[in-house]
Amino acid sequence: MVSGEGLTPNVLAEIERSLKSHELIKIRVLGEDRERRAGLLDEICAHTGASAVQHIGKILVIFRENPPPPPPARVRKPPARARRAPSLRSSPARGKGKRAKRAG
Repeated sequence: MVSGEGLTPNVLAEIERSLKSHELIKIRVLGEDRERRAGLLDEICAHTGASAVQHIGKILVIFRENPPPPPPARVRKPPARARRAPSLRSSPARGKGKRAKRAG
């Protein structure tokens, strides 16, 4: 929101932050002078590198495309360890002795 004080450094910094997180933003300008609002739109676009999309009443809409995010860093995986061959030892017996055969 731009008040009667106009474009202060704090307002421009907030517009810049908003453009970084949202490419398309709306800005409400207080005041009755249409030419002043149009001038503010031009000034905002010049400071931020944004494009004017729309000016309806007291609402200014601007757009600035964000640069594409950098590709994710590739992490080198350490070389795979050689797997050990399975042990030939059988697992410990769970019961005492062998199971009896079923009569059947």
